[in-house]
Amino acid sequence: MDRRSFLLGTSTLALSQLLFGCGGNNQRQLKVQLLKGSIPGQVVNQFHKSLQQQVQLKFAPVERIQDLFQQLQNWQQKPKASDEKGWSRFIPFRQGQKMADADLVTLGDYWLKAAIEQKLIQPLQEVQGNQLKQWSALDERWKQLVTRNEQGNLDTQGKVWGAPYRWGSTMIVYNRDKLEKLGWTPKDWSDLWRDGVQQRISLLNQPREVIGLVLKKLGKSYNTENLDQIADLAKELQTLNQQVKFYSSNHYLEPLIMGDTWLAVGWSSDVLQVLGRYPQLAAVIPQSGTAIWADMWVRPAGITAGTLSDQWIDFCWQPSTAKQISALTKSNSPISTNIAASDIQEPLWSLLESNRAVFDKSEFLLPLPPSTIKQYESLFAKMKV
Repeated sequence: MDRRSFLLGTSTLALSQLLFGCGGNNQRQLKVQLLKGSIPGQVVNQFHKSLQQQVQLKFAPVERIQDLFQQLQNWQQKPKASDEKGWSRFIPFRQGQKMADADLVTLGDYWLKAAIEQKLIQPLQEVQGNQLKQWSALDERWKQLVTRNEQGNLDTQGKVWGAPYRWGSTMIVYNRDKLEKLGWTPKDWSDLWRDGVQQRISLLNQPREVIGLVLKKLGKSYNTENLDQIADLAKELQTLNQQVKFYSSNHYLEPLIMGDTWLAVGWSSDVLQVLGRYPQLAAVIPQSGTAIWADMWVRPAGITAGTLSDQWIDFCWQPSTAKQISALTKSNSPISTNIAASDIQEPLWSLLESNRAVFDKSEFLLPLPPSTIKQYESLFAKMKV
């Protein structure tokens, strides 16, 4: 599952590598590969200034979480003999790299199971040793999300595999002018089935997201395992498909901006970046609950745990830092930040300051058995015919 950054603001890291500190041979380093746009540059600068000793920070933004996951895989592949010779050893993203080139990497919660199963990452053992001082400030829900067994499944007796630093949700974004002429604006998933918006909706090209929102409409869970037991599910999907103009996980906002579609289902990381620029657009988090995603720090396998990476995770969890990350990257924080309406422009504030009742009804897309995944994919394929 991919969430791309769309029309990034100037407050976020540029694609080029961001360096703080001189590059002396004996100088301590913290190397981080992160999702582009997920950490403001000034936060890295503040962290550098807060350190008591001279260190070098190397933060390399990467365009997509999928690319970061691929990088984790590349680091664990056995090197080819040809890769150890000549100019090829200088290629930064070459196949067969012996050692991970980052102390921490951004990963989305959806990818966590695969990363654990494939032994691409290692647990954050310092949590058990209480070296992450801000861990206790996390809501239990976030602790549960990253506490997993060796198969990558949730397990209260498992180990801690990630440190969430921001989160968002799936939401409905719509053309305010078009829908006001129809006499209504969306409030919940059931509004996608209304008259007047046939062939005017775009949905994410993701089985878990689309089937999940239909399950939510029916009062069920996004993580339902046996779809055959859900009465009317196929019928609901078929009816919804008649409302849909197209499915896309990358290009659902452009047609909405141009007026070719009137509603779209999308990720907040995309949607909230464009609301301020296009006043005809508005967004809503469905009242019956939605899907939640989280970006987190993970430690590649084979990397020695260092105090600098611990300090960085703790720094991201400090309330003042968490507030900056949330406000400047237009996301929510797993730490209580008490963001005021004056800190964030409308219409973003109401979407970021999540309604606790809606949050409690929302769900992470948790790992499902392979047979269940095939059910979702098969039903989704039939839906789009």
